[in-house]
Amino acid sequence: MGATASKLDPARARQRKLPEPPPLTQHGPARVIAMCNQKGGVGKTTSTINLGAALVEYGRKVLLVDLDPQGALSVGLGVPSQQLDRTIYNALMEQRTTLADVRVPTDVPGLDLVPSNIDLSAAEVQLVSEVAREQTLLRKLADVRDEYDYVLIDCQPSLGLLTVNALTAAHGVVIPLECEFFSLRGVALLVDTIDKVRERLNPELEISGILATMYDTRTVHCREVFSRVVEAFGDTVFQTVIQRTVRFPETTVAGQPITTWAPTSSGAAAYRDLAKEVIAL
Repeated sequence: MGATASKLDPARARQRKLPEPPPLTQHGPARVIAMCNQKGGVGKTTSTINLGAALVEYGRKVLLVDLDPQGALSVGLGVPSQQLDRTIYNALMEQRTTLADVRVPTDVPGLDLVPSNIDLSAAEVQLVSEVAREQTLLRKLADVRDEYDYVLIDCQPSLGLLTVNALTAAHGVVIPLECEFFSLRGVALLVDTIDKVRERLNPELEISGILATMYDTRTVHCREVFSRVVEAFGDTVFQTVIQRTVRFPETTVAGQPITTWAPTSSGAAAYRDLAKEVIAL
């Protein structure tokens, strides 16, 4: 039965046992990962929160950076960012304000957040006149990188200046990709942008992996799209896939990661597997 299921499900056919992450003796400097896709609704924010929480379970210190004016990352962690006096906007636009000044702890020990709200939408316009505007976030991250093992940046669903800042500051890009045809078409545009940033601004930038989200093994379309992604990107596609589940909307309402809200769920197990893959990179 298992062999038959593997043939029917290309995601299951790629499953291999993942090694347990080694313990750390010290923290930092952080590896910076941008969670990026210009298409909205593909699971970027959900993946940022839950990957961060899963990395913390393996003893890593993690900073989450909300670089989306909608502030969904902040809301998803129960932080009322609309009521905060200082956010990522102040750190980017004010010379004397650092990320350490605006970060807040979350309910998960070892997981900190740089929150965002609608104020950030003004930064895209204001940064245009700045010198070396694409490196603004990179300069700000330099002050806190030694305190963390990972910095995960939740990008807005566009390829504007804020996203370019994230790509310039990052070592790697994780591309959450809904297993749906139109999502697949958009990846080529994103890869082109990543190539341009690598060529002109950040030679170290690489695609860490493509993460299949909202995967439903019951639909032929979903399985076909996943097969095409693997065909196009090979081992760059994480073997971990994030299945559709009602648990994820519940965690947003609760303001908690799935690893603490439903620690024994399949969604929590999937993000722990993803954390293992990220640590092994």
